[in-house]
Amino acid sequence: MVTVIMLLLLGTVPAIAIERSAPSTADHSQFKSLQGPFQSGPEVTEACLGCHTEASKQLQETTHWTWEFPHPETGQMLGKRHVVNSFCGSASSNEPFCTSCHTGYGWDDMRQPPPTAGNAVDCLICHDTTGGYKKSPTGAGHPIYEYADPIDKSITRKTDLSHIAKSIGATSSSNCGSCHFYGGGGDGVKHGDLDSSLLTAPRSLDVHMSKDGANFACADCHTTSAHSVTGSRYLTNARDTHGIDVPGHTDNTRASCESCHGNAPHDKPKLNDHVAQVACQTCHIPEFARGGVATKTWWDWSTAGKLDKDGNPQTIRDKDGNLEYLSTKGNFRYEENVVPAYRWFDGVTRYTLREDKIDESQAPIDLNQIEGSHDNPDSRIWPFKIMEGKQPYDTVHKHLLVNHVYSADDDTALWSNFDWVKSLKAGTDYAGQEYSGEFDFIETRMHWPIAHMVAPAEDALACSSCHARDGRLAALTDFYMPGRDRNIWLDRAGWMLALLTLLGSLAHGAGRFVSSRRRKNQ
Repeated sequence: MVTVIMLLLLGTVPAIAIERSAPSTADHSQFKSLQGPFQSGPEVTEACLGCHTEASKQLQETTHWTWEFPHPETGQMLGKRHVVNSFCGSASSNEPFCTSCHTGYGWDDMRQPPPTAGNAVDCLICHDTTGGYKKSPTGAGHPIYEYADPIDKSITRKTDLSHIAKSIGATSSSNCGSCHFYGGGGDGVKHGDLDSSLLTAPRSLDVHMSKDGANFACADCHTTSAHSVTGSRYLTNARDTHGIDVPGHTDNTRASCESCHGNAPHDKPKLNDHVAQVACQTCHIPEFARGGVATKTWWDWSTAGKLDKDGNPQTIRDKDGNLEYLSTKGNFRYEENVVPAYRWFDGVTRYTLREDKIDESQAPIDLNQIEGSHDNPDSRIWPFKIMEGKQPYDTVHKHLLVNHVYSADDDTALWSNFDWVKSLKAGTDYAGQEYSGEFDFIETRMHWPIAHMVAPAEDALACSSCHARDGRLAALTDFYMPGRDRNIWLDRAGWMLALLTLLGSLAHGAGRFVSSRRRKNQ
């Protein structure tokens, strides 16, 4: 069995479904403390902590909790609490909405750290196995406690927290996906390689997550220790030289291809020669957003606020049913089966933060600058989703602005009043950001590394996909690549060498022929 599994991981045998279920040493349905009834999520957490005494302390030390990442290379303080992205902009001033994806309860003011109480941690969002636990989209992390009956809307139902608590188990892709698949405001919107199609993926979509493939859950690669999940978009391991991860030879994470496949995964040595400078994902993820869920590639906030002739908000969809315009958010473009952009990447990403000055003449402004080059030995060619759009900025102070889009009880949020003057004033006041009162919109761009939706080996890129004049790597011009680039002297030398080889072969053949005839005549 061990041999079969290792062969599967190395991709040398047809995919075999691996059974995920494993017997547990505990039946949580038998625990007296979980019988309930429970009136809130924090009550469930208190019951969990009766046995798992250190769980909350562990989680509250992680990026999933703090939404902060002090970058060791750039010195920037990153994390969702601080960065500006090209989707909703900034989480600040929009906490009840944005913190619906926080792994806790009640973080309603991002100017302060998240709650420190142990029962503020949400155990169920990661360990629910029923599918019945749903976060409220505007509840600052709390779940939906009451909901209308799907058949008779006049009847109010309560979420059965006791049933959910008694059914908890190991994390699944559904748990992780409940937030990560829906980032940016919808299914597949943000990442491009993460969406709900992965939950029922055929092997052609993802050889790792498909039940007909390796049947992996997210945690099989994104391993954890003390509730800290490995794998980072802020500091990516762009070139893993450690190789296969086994006991006694481990870097405590399997969030890289090399962790299972090693640094020489191919039978052909020439293909292995590429590994040092070409990321595995570059060849093995030929397109992203190819599971039937489109991803957003353009978001123009400058058009938000337009109402119809009756003064009502508008919703317009394209021919495929994707959102094309919302009065609350502006114009969009969605794409499927997207060919990635390719960049040299050493794993370091430098962000444009809201306090940083921007140069209007350099638009589109890179919200995250990918570092790396051909001459950097830590760099490899990686695939990226490029997200573009327009966002508000201060035309006097030259920085991106915090936009207040959501509130349940004021008249300054853009999504309820459609007034940019009010929403920008409210957002910047809340965040303590310097604001002149003068604003416009500027084009921005963001890079999202692609690492999921790994295709079967037979669907990987062919050599000619890149080694061609107009191939996929046409934009990377800082190195010579055979088949794409021309150097007249190198070409002449190559042809001369080929000609000399041919002449040598002919001379050798002729010599053997003459020698053979002489032996026969003798």
